[in-house]
Amino acid sequence: MHVVVGIGSLLLIAVVLADAFESVVLPRRVDHRLRFSRSVVRGLWEIWSRVAGVLAGRERPGAVFRATFLGSFGPFALLTLFATWAISLVVGFAGLHWAAQSQVAGDTGGGFGRVLYFSGTTFFTLGLGDLAPVTALGRVLTVVEAGTGFAFLALVIGYTPVFYQAFSARESSIALLDARAGSPPSAAELLRRLAAASRPVQYEAFLGEWERWSAQLLENTLSYPILAYYRSQHERQSWVAALTTVLDACALTLTGIQDVPTHQARLTFAMARHTAVDLTQAIAVEPRPLPTDRLAPTDLARLRAALGAGGLRLSEGDEADRTLSGLRRLYEPHVHALAHFLGEALPPWIAPPGEVDDWLESEADRAAAQSDPVTATRLQRDVRFPARGATDGAEASMERVTPAEG
Repeated sequence: MHVVVGIGSLLLIAVVLADAFESVVLPRRVDHRLRFSRSVVRGLWEIWSRVAGVLAGRERPGAVFRATFLGSFGPFALLTLFATWAISLVVGFAGLHWAAQSQVAGDTGGGFGRVLYFSGTTFFTLGLGDLAPVTALGRVLTVVEAGTGFAFLALVIGYTPVFYQAFSARESSIALLDARAGSPPSAAELLRRLAAASRPVQYEAFLGEWERWSAQLLENTLSYPILAYYRSQHERQSWVAALTTVLDACALTLTGIQDVPTHQARLTFAMARHTAVDLTQAIAVEPRPLPTDRLAPTDLARLRAALGAGGLRLSEGDEADRTLSGLRRLYEPHVHALAHFLGEALPPWIAPPGEVDDWLESEADRAAAQSDPVTATRLQRDVRFPARGATDGAEASMERVTPAEG
């Protein structure tokens, strides 16, 4: 019995230490064998998402509650993972002490509970002194456990700021997308607003930034898988929606838009699609076909009209439609799988009518709109990137309001 407990304890310690080292120190590969942390987080997420589905209703208060509840999962899962690692190591070393029959001075009962208490005080380096090992093997195990606990706490303390730096870097670009693509973001609105500046170079620079963002998203999420569960702080924003919007915009560009170069769009599409595919593997979800077409033929006609109103001419004909459909098949099943698993919504191709950007919709803005709806509507229309052909004064005013591209 002691031998079985000793071997099991050694295996538990080895698996936990390897998983913690892989998670904190060693960047992960897309396909890795150790799945201790993934199993913990995945099981917790299944419970969390089911509870969110039961408690939240369809009305806005219920939807807001659901988003808030799901948004709290990331920090909770991170703390739970740290606690699971620590508890598993304490139990593992306690099992080794018990299997080795290490005598502990002050242990009158000789039970496993006292050994577990001794292991906990040693791992967290409390140094209470009420229990102490008296055998040589017990002393060796005590020194090893104390060193392991000290190193584990140091790694956790060093891990947390690096993790939140990765989260902040991801979210800053998503926040910038709000003024460029709307709330929720859409490819048609993104292209229309960028075209309002009448500078194709600006679009190339924008796609270059999002190529780097996609690469950073991939590397950070592979290194810190819990980062995928962290949701944006703002309503109608998410990393899945941002990634999908960029892929949609690149797909439209590669289909053919008059006077818009395709080289950078090709590079960004390749990187963003690579990110979507690898993250479905890292999170262990299968690509899912969409239940309904995100861009039905009637919607495609509306999209062409919306782009045309902004001075952009999307290629027409069967060949162009087949090209766009083929590009969409490369990424839509993957982003849909990510969105479905994380409880997110995929962004539309065309901005819904009457939508107002989140940065234009505070409590004060809503009160002003109720007192003077005509003026509020005009100001919102003027500030949301007028289409090509607007007056130079309006474009100049937007250059002052919005951050510079790049």
